Amino acid sequence: MSRLAALVLLSLATVPAAAQTRHDTGAPIDFGADHIELQDRANRAVLSGNVKVRQGEMTLTAQRMTVAYTGQVIDGNPQVSRLDARGGVTVTRPDQTARSQFGVYDLNRRVITMLGSVRLTQGGNTINGGRLTINLDTGRAVIDGSSVAGGGTGNGGAVTPAPNGRVTGTFSVPKRN
Repeated sequence: MSRLAALVLLSLATVPAAAQTRHDTGAPIDFGADHIELQDRANRAVLSGNVKVRQGEMTLTAQRMTVAYTGQVIDGNPQVSRLDARGGVTVTRPDQTARSQFGVYDLNRRVITMLGSVRLTQGGNTINGGRLTINLDTGRAVIDGSSVAGGGTGNGGAVTPAPNGRVTGTFSVPKRN
């Protein structure tokens, strides 16, 4: 990894102590959409049209989302295991915003993976790439220039990789006296 790439990752991972709060993956998941289709036999729900999901201080928006649940019900609630989003996917957290074509939130692993024309912003810093992985336990974000092998997402959609398979970005420079 080049020195610049290491600096990029370090600058994104280094946020003020107040912002490094652990995401509460056990918080309730609130959602809204123009349309919802429950597919109980398949243990999933399909949300479409202006989908907005909120968990704690994190918001995920997209045009379409499939919510997979285990079939196990605790206290009257199905146990959600995964969210698959596509179409203008945006994940907003107090200290950063990520945008892409596709996103997967694996609740069991507490990891969000975003694919296709990824753009991560934090303060005045911007990083562009093909794939972003956010570990919600540690707050660590890793971005690279690759896309999915074979150029697809496994759900029939094409992914636009990063230009030339590279990570690019812009860093803000603090004023110095």
